[in-house]
Amino acid sequence: MQRKAYVTGTAALLVALLAGCTSGSGDDGPTDNANPGNAGTATPAAQPGKYRSLPEPCGAIDHDALDTLLPGIGQIADQDQREKAYQGEATLTYNTDRKVGCRWKASSGAATDRLAVDFERVVSYDNAVSDDDQAQKLFLEQQTAADLPEPSAPASATPTTPGPTASTGDDASPSASESPSGSAADSSSGAAGAPPAELQPRVLPDLGDEAYLDDQLNTSGSTAEQRTVTVVFRTSNVVVTIEYEEQPMATGTVPDSKELQDRARKLASQLADALGG
Repeated sequence: MQRKAYVTGTAALLVALLAGCTSGSGDDGPTDNANPGNAGTATPAAQPGKYRSLPEPCGAIDHDALDTLLPGIGQIADQDQREKAYQGEATLTYNTDRKVGCRWKASSGAATDRLAVDFERVVSYDNAVSDDDQAQKLFLEQQTAADLPEPSAPASATPTTPGPTASTGDDASPSASESPSGSAADSSSGAAGAPPAELQPRVLPDLGDEAYLDDQLNTSGSTAEQRTVTVVFRTSNVVVTIEYEEQPMATGTVPDSKELQDRARKLASQLADALGG
């Protein structure tokens, strides 16, 4: 009788254990059974991005490009210092498989120029979201944060105002007085160093999969105005950011917006070509 009671107890224990295992399997049901129950309608995993690695950032720009972007770099007398300036300084990152960058700086008798280039390879950990879509989301977040102005209306769509209003310049006078130094801007810039309409921050339709350009003039303080031109573009799942700054030595001198933008855009096109985008 005792043996029979033991067997009966053991059987009861096995039943309880099996019930527990069945219950545990049920908890994992939504994950394990997501596809089997709907095999005919299962959504395939999103495609991975085109890029599985990033370029070596400090070697991504050749000497000729650096000579144009940093006019003072070729004027460095000491050969070792000049070579060090060409090599740039790698940006400190904690995952070089995902994000890398490099910084350069050089001064001439006229200005100090700085260049920074960052590459970010975006990887989605959501099977329903592709690497490209995740990179596009990151790019749009950056573009939104840049707060680009609305595109100007075409000149033909703007009604003309006769005589006095167009010629008095009353609407333009407040902008002209915004410059703390009161100096005239260069020929390529509007009042107070603001770029003309065609050089305003804007979307760039002819670079990578999508791109934008920002142009900011820092007039705070008593030092010379510093202009920063930023170009950001996306090619598949890689987002590239270029920051190009110039600060003249002479107070009251405004960096040329068109010149800096042309240089930054040319570099961006070279990098996009190198990436194959």
